[in-house]
Amino acid sequence: MKARYKSIVDRFAHFIRSGELAAGARLPTHRVLSAQEHISLATATRVYHELEAMGLVSGETGRGTFVRELSLPNGHGLDQQAVATDVIDLNFNYPSLPGQGEHLRDALRQIAAAGDIEAHLRYQPHAGRVNDRTLIARHLSSRGFQPSADNVIIVDGAQHGLTVTVMGLLRPGDVVAVDALTYSGFKALAELYHLELVAIPSLSHGPDLVALKQLCQKRRIRAVYVMPTLHNPLGWVLSHRQRQTLADIANAHDLLIIEDAAYAYLCRTPPPPLASYAPERTVYITGFSKNVATGLRVGVVVCPGSNRAALERAVRATTWNTPSLMTRIICTWIEDGTINRFEILKRRDARKRQAILRDIFGGLTYLTHPNSYFAWLPLPDESRADRLANVLMENNISVSTADPFCTSQTVPQALRIALGSVTLEHLRAALVKVREAVEYEQYRV
Repeated sequence: MKARYKSIVDRFAHFIRSGELAAGARLPTHRVLSAQEHISLATATRVYHELEAMGLVSGETGRGTFVRELSLPNGHGLDQQAVATDVIDLNFNYPSLPGQGEHLRDALRQIAAAGDIEAHLRYQPHAGRVNDRTLIARHLSSRGFQPSADNVIIVDGAQHGLTVTVMGLLRPGDVVAVDALTYSGFKALAELYHLELVAIPSLSHGPDLVALKQLCQKRRIRAVYVMPTLHNPLGWVLSHRQRQTLADIANAHDLLIIEDAAYAYLCRTPPPPLASYAPERTVYITGFSKNVATGLRVGVVVCPGSNRAALERAVRATTWNTPSLMTRIICTWIEDGTINRFEILKRRDARKRQAILRDIFGGLTYLTHPNSYFAWLPLPDESRADRLANVLMENNISVSTADPFCTSQTVPQALRIALGSVTLEHLRAALVKVREAVEYEQYRV
């Protein structure tokens, strides 16, 4: 016979899926549900836990339990899906510049004319060819540290760099400290490899490092995942003092630092990477998706020498080696200055988009960086981000809620707005609609 609480779960699930309980509806408190259904408080809590695990409701500390918006399209969670051609994509960033296709044609012609074309048909060293690693190490020296080619591993994009770091250096059950709002791709990795994420509370200009220190005193933290230079999605850039404090905490508690620098190229003169503050315990990860093109899956891991063998094993287990043809394109563009030009142009492009954002969102509270391709838009406490995202989707505008980024128990009501995937004209029109929807939502509540 089915347990009684299961029948209650099934009944609520039916009401939610049928629309009888609308998105955003507040469910009875645990105590009220207990009285209504003549069940214990613990059983009422179990009912809501099951509904939450099914993705049907969300519990918010101090506010209650709410029906989630089920009609949001794929892509508002962790999985990116292609959006329809008539949808303005403010959900994912794939910034591109005019003329990049012709640069690719030229690079392919140059590679085709080279004498070693057949070398690209063979397996490559797991970490990449020495000449390529040397060139990339020299390129990274402009980021404020001096990596050795011996510590460079070429991977299939920054996400693959995170993957081989997790595979090679962490174990299921390890505890990793992350920002309360962090990169959704790392959350996906943690779930896949059974890591426990603990949230570091956020302050106005970075993580609460006092709270991190207290976490390390209470728990056996194995690693900390951070984005010190242009945080995604909050846009902060940590100061020299913050970086030194973080390095000191890592040294005191023997933490592995996983430094994600995917958007660091957008900052002209940030402090040096954490890898220069704690080189013996920091794995620095970057790529060429954002500053060049998302389709060219080339990334870089800079690691301590003691970690290299483990990371190379992870590369071998996943892709054997980065396709040398794509690596050669990137290295050609490093040599002739194309990547430097792309980065300059994309910083200018990001600033133009930020100017449009300031113009349209004037008077609204939002978090961003002057060179960033995204913005974080907190909503009033009584607003429902999933409902707002659905309204925008009905107007052919795709945005992300806080769900994919949140690692704390309470998911904030907020939108993350990506600025880099549409034309400036479409961006302005879409941001006007976003503002109108936000203001209408505020009026409703």
